[in-house]
Amino acid sequence: MSFGYEAPAEGEIVFNTGMVGYPENLTDPSYRGQFLISTYPIVGNYGVPDEAVLDNNGLPAFFESDRVQVSAFIVQDYSHHHSHWNSRKSLSQWLTEQRVPALYGVDTRALTKRIRDRGSMLAKLEFQSAYSSLKDGEGAGAAAGASFGNPNIRNLVSEVSTTEVQTFGQGNPTKILAVDMGIKYNMIRHLVDRNCEVKLVPWDHPISTESYDGLFLSNGPGDPSKVPVIVDELSQIFQGNGKNSDKPIFGICMGNQVLGTAAGATTYKMPFGNRGQNQPVLNELTGRCVITPQNHGYAIDVSTLQEGWAPLFTNKNDQSNEGIYHKEKPWFSAQFHPEARGGPTETEDFFDLFVNMAASKGQQTSVADHFTLNKLPRPDVSKVLLLGSGGLSIGQAGEFDYSGSQAIKALKEEGLETILINPNIASVQTNLHGDNQADTVYFMPVTPAFVEEIIKKEKPDGIILSMGGQTGLNCGVELEQSGVLEKYGVQVLGTSVQSIMNTEDRDLFSAKLNEINESMAPSIATESVEGALEAARTIGYPCMIRSAYALGGLGSGICGNEEEMMDMASKALATSPQILVEKSMLGWKELEYEVVRDRADNCITVCNMENFDPLGVHTGDSIVVAP
Repeated sequence: MSFGYEAPAEGEIVFNTGMVGYPENLTDPSYRGQFLISTYPIVGNYGVPDEAVLDNNGLPAFFESDRVQVSAFIVQDYSHHHSHWNSRKSLSQWLTEQRVPALYGVDTRALTKRIRDRGSMLAKLEFQSAYSSLKDGEGAGAAAGASFGNPNIRNLVSEVSTTEVQTFGQGNPTKILAVDMGIKYNMIRHLVDRNCEVKLVPWDHPISTESYDGLFLSNGPGDPSKVPVIVDELSQIFQGNGKNSDKPIFGICMGNQVLGTAAGATTYKMPFGNRGQNQPVLNELTGRCVITPQNHGYAIDVSTLQEGWAPLFTNKNDQSNEGIYHKEKPWFSAQFHPEARGGPTETEDFFDLFVNMAASKGQQTSVADHFTLNKLPRPDVSKVLLLGSGGLSIGQAGEFDYSGSQAIKALKEEGLETILINPNIASVQTNLHGDNQADTVYFMPVTPAFVEEIIKKEKPDGIILSMGGQTGLNCGVELEQSGVLEKYGVQVLGTSVQSIMNTEDRDLFSAKLNEINESMAPSIATESVEGALEAARTIGYPCMIRSAYALGGLGSGICGNEEEMMDMASKALATSPQILVEKSMLGWKELEYEVVRDRADNCITVCNMENFDPLGVHTGDSIVVAP
C-alpha cells in the first residue's frame, strides 16, 4: 500500500535498524539515491515536526537537511494516527508534499534478510498510471523500462553539497572550515555550540586558499572515489604544502573515507553497509567499546594506509574500519556519526577534541593524548567460578539464568576454564552444549559453605557473583565478609562486593543517592520492628517497606497504619537483616530501566519497562509492559 507520493523511483535498496529518528534519517543527505527500509515495524506514530521552526543558526530545528533525501521509503506497518507534542503533520502528508514514494504492508524482515544474503541491490518502484500522482507529461518515464539506475555511478556529493559559501556563528573565535559533502545540520550545530565560526564551503572548494583553525570534513552519500578533488586537496596538506599543513582535521563518514584515501588507503563497497543506531565500535587506543549510529556503504581498507597512520576505531560486528588517526599530526576521523540526533550520543566528545585542538592554535596536537583512559589491563585469571541462578520456578527470574549462560559463553571465548555451581538441572546454564558449556558443573546449593568447598577443590583465581540473582549476590557478600575469598586468593570479576553492598544495603544506597543530589523519597533504615514503627511515625503513613538483601523483593509492601506496619515489619525482618521505611509513592507511575555498566564506563540500556501495577509492587510480582 502507498502512503507517499505516487511516482516512479529507482535507487539502491538499503535498510536501517534504528527504532526512532525517521525525520532525521529521511533528511540525511547520505541516503541520497537510496530506497530506505525501516526494520523497525511501526513507523509514523509520532508524525513529523514543524519544518518552519528554525534553530539559532537559521537551520530547520528538527531535520538534517532542507528536504527528504531518500528516493523511497519502505516500512512494514504505517501508523495512520500520529500523536506527539511536537508533531505538526503526518508522515504520509510530509512525504507526499516532498514528492517521495512510500510503501507499507511489505515484509521488511524478509526483504532485509534478502539484502543481508545477497548484498545491497538496485530497486525500482512503479505505479499504474491510474494511481500515479504525476500529471500528464510530468516525468512519467523516470524509472520506466527494464534497466535499473545505479546511483553509485553518479557524483552524489555534488547533488547534495551547498553551491555557495555560508557562514554560521559569525564572529565566534575559533574558525572552522567545513567542506560540505552532504553535511547534516547537527554537525553545524555542534560546532557553533562550541563557540566556532563555521565557514561552509562546496565540496570542490579550493581548501588551500583558505585560512582557518581547523578543517572539518562532513558526511556524504555514494562512492568516495567520485570526489578526487577533495582527496587531492588533502594530499597537498599531508605533503606539507601550504599554510594549513599542521592544522587539525576531523572527518565523519564520507570525511573518514576521503581522509583515508588521501592517506594512501583504498576503499571498498560493503555488502550491505552499516546503517542504524546500535553498532559496537572499539576504540583501539583505549579498549573502550561504544555503541554508535551509522549510515555508510563504503569502508577503508586500513591495511593500505601509509606509514604514520593507524586505525582509531574498529567495528566489532564485521571488523570493518570505523576511523583513523595520524600518530603525530592532529588529524583523525570517525566512520560513525558522533552528532546523530536519533542517538546514541556518547561520542559527542569527539567534537570537543577537534574544537579544543583548533582553539589551541597548534598547542594541542596529539589525538592519542585526548583518550586518557588507557587500555584496561586484562585480569590475571585462568580459571573462573560462576555462581549460577539457583533453583528457579518456571517463568520466574529467567533473566539470571540467561545472563549466566551468556557469561559462560563469553568466558569460554576468552579461553578461560569455567566452573559453574547451580543446583537446578532444568536451567539454560546447565543444559548448554559443546564449547558453550562450562568445563565443570556442580549441582549444589549456592551457599557459602558449598561454594567454599568448591573453591578449595577447584582453586579458581576468579569468581563472578552478579549472574545468580539475589542468591548469588548474598552468597558473595558472605564469602567476602567471612574472609573466604581473601583466604583462597580469589578475585571478584565484574560487579564488586562493595557495589553489591552499596545497592542492597538500603541505608548505604540512600547515602549514595544523596551524594549525587538525586531526589528520593524520605526514608529511614532500621533493623528492628520498634525502629520501623518509630520511622513510620516520623515519616507519616502510608509508608513503604523495602527489604535489604531480599530475594525477589520478599517482605516489601505498603503499610497504611501502625498495625500493618508491625505485621509487615515482623515478617520482613524474619528474612532480611534490614528494612527501609520510606514515604509511600502510591499513585506515581513507575518506569524501570535495566542498565549494564562495565569497568570502562560503557553503559547499555538493555530494556525499559512500565509497571502496570501500583508503584511499590516489586517487578517480579508485577505485570510490566516492555516495548
